[in-house]
Amino acid sequence: MSNGRAKHEFSEVAASVRTDQIKRTIPVGQLVAEHPLRACVLEQYGIDYCCGGKVTLEEACQKKGLEVNEVLDKLFAADQKQSKVNDLDWTKQSLKELIDHIVTTYHVPLRQELSRLAQLVEKVAQVHTARHPELTEVVNVFNHFREQLELHMQKEEIILFPAIAKMETTGEPSMFGCGGSIEHPIDVMIREHEDAGQALCSMRQLTHDYVPPDDACNTYKALLCSLAQLESEMHQHVHKENNILFPRVLTLRTAAQVRK
Repeated sequence: MSNGRAKHEFSEVAASVRTDQIKRTIPVGQLVAEHPLRACVLEQYGIDYCCGGKVTLEEACQKKGLEVNEVLDKLFAADQKQSKVNDLDWTKQSLKELIDHIVTTYHVPLRQELSRLAQLVEKVAQVHTARHPELTEVVNVFNHFREQLELHMQKEEIILFPAIAKMETTGEPSMFGCGGSIEHPIDVMIREHEDAGQALCSMRQLTHDYVPPDDACNTYKALLCSLAQLESEMHQHVHKENNILFPRVLTLRTAAQVRK
């Protein structure tokens, strides 16, 4: 057998192994839920795994014009790293532990970061709007994003999260409003996540993918770097709610209904 043919067959076998382990028909949100380091790969290719987490890998690649086998290669490599990383599997921890993790890891630092960024974006806009008029819209989008996100987190912490923890403890489905089920507040949270995602996309577009212009000062550069980091953290934050917490809650509610 020639070396060229052997290499080709080996490549086909390797691709088959990858496909067996990482199904191209699995939703991208589920892929990240199984192995968190896959998020880095999907972000590299601009694949939305949080609000767009229900789309399959194959569909996401087609939409972006990507070669699915290339993405599978990177995901497979991330899996090898994941096996060496000591990270909790949030699909198996209690819902209360997952909620505490979300609040501690994302909500608390996010409130602090939003406050810091609000001052930073205003400062940069005051100095640089004359040459970069798009900064006026960045300020508007960010301020609305901050206002809505802070209210969103408050609703989760005061209403939804305690109801989830109670349902896990008692095994009884939680009711909202006039006898409504927990699906309603979850649907509202998901829609608000989508709105936040749109705001992040707008800021990315307005800032040309967070690339600083030639005349950017260090404060301007720091703002763009911080906005890019905010977007990355929000992807992880929303992913853990949309693709791990909420589906598990709905499964728990279904089980409680069956018992009744």
